[in-house]
Amino acid sequence: MRAVAYFEPLAVSAENSLVDVDLPKPEATGRDILVEVKAISVNPVDTKIRKGVKPDEGKAKVLGWDASGIVAAVGPDVTFFKPGDEVFYAGAVDRSGTNAEFHLVDERIVGKKPASLNFASAAALPLTSITAWETLFDRLDVKSPVVGGVNAILIVGGAGGVGSIAVQLARQLTDLTVIATASRPETQAWVSDLGAHHVLDHSKPLAAQVEALGIGAPAFVFSTTNTIDHLSELVELIAPQGRFALIDDPKSLDAVVFKRKSISLHWEMMFTRSLFKTADMEAQHRLLNEVSELVDKGTIKTTFSDDFGPINAVNLKRAHALIESGTAKGKIVLSGF
Repeated sequence: MRAVAYFEPLAVSAENSLVDVDLPKPEATGRDILVEVKAISVNPVDTKIRKGVKPDEGKAKVLGWDASGIVAAVGPDVTFFKPGDEVFYAGAVDRSGTNAEFHLVDERIVGKKPASLNFASAAALPLTSITAWETLFDRLDVKSPVVGGVNAILIVGGAGGVGSIAVQLARQLTDLTVIATASRPETQAWVSDLGAHHVLDHSKPLAAQVEALGIGAPAFVFSTTNTIDHLSELVELIAPQGRFALIDDPKSLDAVVFKRKSISLHWEMMFTRSLFKTADMEAQHRLLNEVSELVDKGTIKTTFSDDFGPINAVNLKRAHALIESGTAKGKIVLSGF
């Protein structure tokens, strides 16, 4: 089968940073389903692993997690899906990725593809939807109020892939006042269209901008990117006893700054359940099915922004380069081989 892989960590500009390869077609066993991949989307995790993780000697490492496609075969223990079903999912970080014609994935982290979306638009959703959902409802527990805090959430990086979904979920599924940040006119408009009540500029000090809204100190902060750059401002603006979540990877994080306000700190990694085969791993199957229903009802919409064409090394390198530039809006998708 055709796939895109790498053999050594390289800058995206290097000729062999990603290459087209031919690999054996895998077979489904246990609770795995074999998916014929129709579309994939690219996430920051793809670029981080490509730059920083050395594959086993002489082995091709296939990246990619977001995918949509058609079930081609199922393992003997599968109960949720059958061949021919259309699915979408975000895969597992410790398994071979979705940048391939066929891909194995555990059914417990797979959802039914939204019927109202084509494969490209559906592929934009899984990883960011799981991350945003788990952060809001499992980590921050936003439906439980913070005493004395304003029932509001500040989402830093509202125009990114995760931020774009978090804004919609917070606006549509809660009664929170949604404050999101974006620094360019086009990304500010994007976030506003997604439903944010207020849009701030994260290239400027945030605490003063929140204060100027006149609504008080938000109970919740969700930092999706550049947490260290904004940390002092975020600690200043959040309500005492508030809840703070992040998903990026600062080289270090001084948690002492949260003590004075008794702020609780929550880290979200959507691969945790699949990586450790947690007892509630199936929650991601249910979560994605709920996201699918919300999309089909028109409650939330895909954050698809660009289709870079067929799944091949040249197009994937373009997508990786845009992600690394920090200027991407929404999700970049590649479709078909």
